[in-house]
Amino acid sequence: MAVSKQDRRNKIRKRIRKDIVGTTSRPRLSVFRSNKEIYAQIIDDVEGKTLASASSRDKDIASASADRKEQAQMVGKAIAEKAKKAGIDTISFDRGGYLYHGRVKSLAEGAREGGLKF
Repeated sequence: MAVSKQDRRNKIRKRIRKDIVGTTSRPRLSVFRSNKEIYAQIIDDVEGKTLASASSRDKDIASASADRKEQAQMVGKAIAEKAKKAGIDTISFDRGGYLYHGRVKSLAEGAREGGLKF
């Protein structure tokens, strides 16, 4: 029987998470992508805390008339800005089982433009 998209993504996600762990000095940038929205969180896995978050549902991003790819780039810039305020400049990128393509890639490029290193 064929594996569903969700099961395939979870399998890839677990494989990625074996290697990527967010620490206090280098937290993890986690990405979740739905059909309409995109969400990003900077997480310290050692303490189990979310240090910063941004999404395409934030008022300033949602009000902008842009396509989903441009919104993803704005989310990347917003998360980078919030990370800078929290004193974070280096992160580990966790693509969450999604291909590094399209909106996930746009978010990563926006975060790099905002000054995050990964």
